[in-house]
Amino acid sequence: HTGEKPYVCKQCGKAFSRQDSCKTHESLHTGQKPYICKQCGKAFTIQSHCKRHERLHTGEKPYRCKHCGKAFSTQGSCKTHARLHTGEKPYVCKRCGKAFGTQDSCKTHESRHTGEKPFVCNQCGKAFSIQSHCKRHGRLHTGEKPYICNQCGKAFSRQGSHKTHKRLHTGEKPYVCKLCGKAFSTQDYYQKHERLHTGDKRYVCKQCGKVFCTQSHCKRHEKLHTGEKPYVCRQCGEAFFTYGDCQNHERIHTR
Repeated sequence: HTGEKPYVCKQCGKAFSRQDSCKTHESLHTGQKPYICKQCGKAFTIQSHCKRHERLHTGEKPYRCKHCGKAFSTQGSCKTHARLHTGEKPYVCKRCGKAFGTQDSCKTHESRHTGEKPFVCNQCGKAFSIQSHCKRHGRLHTGEKPYICNQCGKAFSRQGSHKTHKRLHTGEKPYVCKLCGKAFSTQDYYQKHERLHTGDKRYVCKQCGKVFCTQSHCKRHEKLHTGEKPYVCRQCGEAFFTYGDCQNHERIHTR
């Protein structure tokens, strides 16, 4: 409350109000990572970051939403989720005043004004406006998959893919159509379904201009023009436009 900052970095002179904050900062200079994950051996400069990472292995979710009871592995994720209930948008664009529920969303938006992309992949040089996006991209090069399903052990490079996969085990379908009440496990399937109600047809056939609600329907239609039949019966070799048609045909052999 006094604003006093008695802890000073020995390397650059930056001052901090807390000793642990100062030590954390100093480790950026030294590169020291004393906190090691017991499960996979990954090293961290900060103990709390190591503990947070370890929850990916254990599946522990100690933070619970007071509005709906949903549990989270990190306090930040829980706070971000709670804003869906409260409508709070604390992150405001300095250029146009638009407000956002998450800092990442705000930074992504602001980069559209500035065009700035300060985070660069050290493998291929691709630039990003947000550090977390750069880190996520980096896993394509390293093959790192830090998100582990605690039900079956399958590993993922992206947290979003991990969350979607877990719904196969839990049966959770959080995306509900407001018009008919049908529920979906992924936002992608939900958005495709909504377009059936709205008539929004954004996928256009390159051959004849016919428009479709979903990309898969458009691709299936385009095969009528190209004559492509990629699905082949394993019993007799007959080819089909769609996977469904091929499956139906194969049942003839199994009768």
